[in-house]
Amino acid sequence: MKLQLLNAGVIVLTTFIFSAVIMIFMKKIAVHINAVDVPREEEEHRHIHKKTTPKLGGVGIFLAFLFGYMLFGEQSVRMNSILIGSFIIILTGIIDDIKPIRASHKMIGHLIAATVIVFYGGILLNNISAFGYQIDFGILSYPLTILFIVACTNIINLIDGMDGLSGGICSIFYFTIAVLCFYQGRYGSLVLILCLIMLGSTLGFLFHNFYPATIFAGDCATFMGFIISVITLLEFKGPALIGFFVPLTIIGIPILDTLFAIIRRLLKGQPPFQADRQHLHHQLLGMNFSHRTTVLIIYGINLLFASASMFYTIIDQKIGKIIYVVIFFLVIWFVLHTSIITDKTKELNINKIIEKTHKKSSAK
Repeated sequence: MKLQLLNAGVIVLTTFIFSAVIMIFMKKIAVHINAVDVPREEEEHRHIHKKTTPKLGGVGIFLAFLFGYMLFGEQSVRMNSILIGSFIIILTGIIDDIKPIRASHKMIGHLIAATVIVFYGGILLNNISAFGYQIDFGILSYPLTILFIVACTNIINLIDGMDGLSGGICSIFYFTIAVLCFYQGRYGSLVLILCLIMLGSTLGFLFHNFYPATIFAGDCATFMGFIISVITLLEFKGPALIGFFVPLTIIGIPILDTLFAIIRRLLKGQPPFQADRQHLHHQLLGMNFSHRTTVLIIYGINLLFASASMFYTIIDQKIGKIIYVVIFFLVIWFVLHTSIITDKTKELNINKIIEKTHKKSSAK
């Protein structure tokens, strides 16, 4: 066990150092090819940063991932499919970072990458059993798996709105799954190697991306979500529903934020993926929390999700369930007291008008 932990530490440290160093060069390359994020005043003032910042941080994570694979990975058909799919994701992201392309065009790249994983890698969500029942997806397992991969790929990119946010959330995921793998004795598994390599690579990026960030992941942040989807499918795909549910709860924050965004926009009669300024981090900033504090609060909530998953899986299911219930009520409170789904500012203005009317009536 001690030797396995030492080996894990070597993998994480090696990829961390490589990633942290390569980011220095990625900044220069991004500026040279004009892959930079320029703050704009339109789009409802969504941009939080105030200065032009190089992107391509996701490319640096990918290069560190490749470096880690060359040193510590083992060749297989599954791994080959992951490498090919990752390259397609990164290529799509680079094109968009240099000159923005339509969302439909990006989706084509994501679908191709997911198709490689499913048909070449043979990584599928075939069936799930829960409460004594088993659902065999049959031929539907192919489109369902592709849909799942594409969804995870984009969820991380959608929440990537503040310095250190996506990198920190993904790091928590990789670390938590790695801990679960160690507990289950999966020392040589592909999922553990992927988690350790991605943990070091992402932390190296986070070294430059935490507030105040000197580089962004850009659209290549999709790579982190892509690997999360693959890790979830590799070792936690079924047939037990809880095996599929546990890793998803670890990324509960981006999943809920995306779900709330879709509901919010549909209620307003807007396209579900239209950009706005009502995401979770915007709500916390609206509560007068600083940029750094907002990110740390989201880290804390995400760690709560992760701890619930670890307690449920390896310590005590009852404690895990209690933490899940606490999270549920926190989510309900947040929905009711913020504008993450419905605009509470309008309600507040209406209440103020009513109060003024009552005061005038009382005065008469």
